[in-house]
Amino acid sequence: MRLKDKIAVVTGGSRGIGQSVAELFSKEGAVVIIVDLLPQGQEVVDAIHNAGGKAEFHAVSVTDKEAITTLFHNLNTKYGKLDILINNAGITRDRTLEKMSEDEWDAVVEVNLKGVFLCTQAAVPYMKANGYGRIVSAASNVGLRGNFGQTNYAATKAGVIAMSKTWTVEFGKYGITANAIAPGFTMTDMVDKIPKERIEAIKASIPLKTAAQPIDIAYGYLYLASDEARFVSGICLTIDGGTSR
Repeated sequence: MRLKDKIAVVTGGSRGIGQSVAELFSKEGAVVIIVDLLPQGQEVVDAIHNAGGKAEFHAVSVTDKEAITTLFHNLNTKYGKLDILINNAGITRDRTLEKMSEDEWDAVVEVNLKGVFLCTQAAVPYMKANGYGRIVSAASNVGLRGNFGQTNYAATKAGVIAMSKTWTVEFGKYGITANAIAPGFTMTDMVDKIPKERIEAIKASIPLKTAAQPIDIAYGYLYLASDEARFVSGICLTIDGGTSR
């Protein structure tokens, strides 16, 4: 098992890519801590338990500094360490720049950027104390190339990449790696409202002529969270079927 006995926090682990990450990490031997406001997180945990794995669900917002700080303290007290942080929680509020409200901008920045900042800030002291840590954060290929109607989302994802590179420099001497993953078009709940013809057009534009499934992205997280990637830090792993070639 590639993550045997590792303590792995997965934010936004109730559905989509986060759910796939939680389930895959459990199969690889990790104790998975799902942090999400969606109640489906408990269903994911129950399924992991039924499959013989270990997991917990905590209904905590990544934007709540006090709650996150308390949760990570309690986890470290319970398990004696915190090995892996997967900053996966994210939202969209798509609109063109001229129509985007300040509230739509703030909401996306609060979760996608500040949430990553707060969770990482809370986790790092425990990783430093243990001399080991894997931080993998959700970027997006639109953070590399932009996308129509996603000024707020693209800005946060570009910021995640920059923060990851900065943390590489700040925490490498403590045995902590920091990386980002930039998925392309992935078949999650986020795309449910997109018309079928538009989805087919997007698939046709991808060199591999198909969209990613959540598990495709989860395998990237697994690699960067594993000891196989012990000398990999400060990268943004793009998993988008060649779109960002």
